[in-house]
Amino acid sequence: MCGIVGYTGTENPIPILIDGLKRLEYRGYDSAGLALMNKSGEIKVFKTKGKVADLEKLIENKEWDAVAGIAHTRWATHGAPNTINAHPHVSGSGDLVLVHNGIIENYSILKEALIQKGYHFKSETDTEVLVNFIEDVKKESGKNLFESVQLALKRVVGAYAIVVMDKNFPGQMVVARKGSPLVVGIGKDGDYIIASDAAPIVSHTKTVYYLDEDELALLEPGKEMMVKTLDNKLVTPSLTELDLTIEQLEKEGFEHFMLKEIYEQPRSVYDSMRGRINAEKKQIKLGGIESYENHILESDRIIMVGCGTSWHAGLVGEYLFEELARIPVETEYGSEFRYRNPIIKPRDVVIGISQSGETADTLAALRLAKEKGALLLGICNVVGSSIARETHAGVYTHAGPEIGVASTKAFTAQVTVLTLMALRLGYLKGTIPQERYENLLQELENVPDKIEQVLQKDLIIQQVAREYKNAKNFLYLGRGINFPVALEGALKLKEISYIHAEGYPAAEMKHGPIALIDENMPVVVIATKKGNYDKIVSNIMEIKARDGKIIAIVTEGDQQVAGLADHVIEIPESDEMLTPLLATIPLQLLAYHIAVMLGRDVDKPRNLAKSVTVE
Repeated sequence: MCGIVGYTGTENPIPILIDGLKRLEYRGYDSAGLALMNKSGEIKVFKTKGKVADLEKLIENKEWDAVAGIAHTRWATHGAPNTINAHPHVSGSGDLVLVHNGIIENYSILKEALIQKGYHFKSETDTEVLVNFIEDVKKESGKNLFESVQLALKRVVGAYAIVVMDKNFPGQMVVARKGSPLVVGIGKDGDYIIASDAAPIVSHTKTVYYLDEDELALLEPGKEMMVKTLDNKLVTPSLTELDLTIEQLEKEGFEHFMLKEIYEQPRSVYDSMRGRINAEKKQIKLGGIESYENHILESDRIIMVGCGTSWHAGLVGEYLFEELARIPVETEYGSEFRYRNPIIKPRDVVIGISQSGETADTLAALRLAKEKGALLLGICNVVGSSIARETHAGVYTHAGPEIGVASTKAFTAQVTVLTLMALRLGYLKGTIPQERYENLLQELENVPDKIEQVLQKDLIIQQVAREYKNAKNFLYLGRGINFPVALEGALKLKEISYIHAEGYPAAEMKHGPIALIDENMPVVVIATKKGNYDKIVSNIMEIKARDGKIIAIVTEGDQQVAGLADHVIEIPESDEMLTPLLATIPLQLLAYHIAVMLGRDVDKPRNLAKSVTVE
């Protein structure tokens, strides 16, 4: 959720912190702030309601000879999004200053105990409670900052990534994480940059350490990083070199990151397959799960777990795995999974799907499944992420950084990986006829080129967007494997345009939603030639009979639906199992153009954050 940046070293922290916050603003943009410390230990805090640009104006022309600083861009959980609740938060004595991503679940108990001791609070946040609690532990124990943080966090319930500074030790920082991500970048000159993900770090250094669960690190410029667990076990940090470039984090001429990422999909889908598929040799190789293939094939069932867009990808995966590999699949919301006492057995395989690899609900579901003895697999985009480390094995999507809050290329990359997995398992199990297997391999290799063709329909999609941008409601319909695509299309429109939209299986329209259809209701129908085509045509005729406005996603050359629909957007012909990778693209563009025409902040839609690291 929230974004954290910290820097300690010989450079001016201010531009490093502001640039880092800008790169992390997709994680939250209700308020922003930073704290600077000079070599004498004096601390100055600047914070404001609003976005990072507002903070940048606030500190403009401010002169401060700082040696270290911490900064934060907030997605509000405890307390309204205002300046008082913005981070950083300072302890009562003014000695400690802290930024925090996560939720402290027992903050009210801690707060009440601190109030009894005479502490006063200015904000409504759990973070102000945390910084004062650390200070209280420090006073009572007589320990140094690192040891005090260690002791305090043992009594904290919840999720956190924190960076703490103590004015009595200028330049020193203590960082810790549990449930929320934190990365430490190690500079060549002995300086450190800390962030919620690698985006702010890559322009400074490519050598990083991903803090693991229940780990703390002591950072001092020019000194080797010390890492320990909450139980005081010394950790030898395993450093990683970032495979990330500044260019990947820039808009490169596009108006928004979301549009750039939509147009990157030919490449991101290709990269998700690169080195894994060879149609000429009739091979699929997924090294990440190779040693577990027999276990998967012998499993009783597969459970896909995800949230939001990743849940939709899991639904597509359910159709793929059951059709191609004939393995029973259930797709679950991560946010509901562990709260209904699910039946999980050792012969189950649980696949966690997450762009960031940090989604709190999905992580919690995986941990529950691990306790029950299930095999855990991960599909995520971020190397070194919590899901990648929590699972027994998995497959990275290699989609590259996704900055826009509304997920686009991550979805198609996840579906690509799920398609490869289903094909590989179906081949090993002998449930796919050889001719179809070979055709699917060839068609899958051609998908990036076909996505390029769909992107060329952008002007047509813009015209449709212009006509319906003022609609109050949309209905999205699909059948079979394209039903999840309808759900995803509706979600994209809701997320960034704030227009109410619902996705349904087309046949379910008669069981309620048809009551909503009139001349003011745009209905987006995925009506490709493959799979239940005659049934979808019947559904379109039912809509037309009630004067609904029909926007149809059709196979190139389709005349029947074209004669019924008000608007058609063509996609290239493909096997039914691959249509989600093509039909998704026009729905993303439709949502994008409507949102832009309505003046929405497309990359940072209200109330949303990119990586949901709290429940």
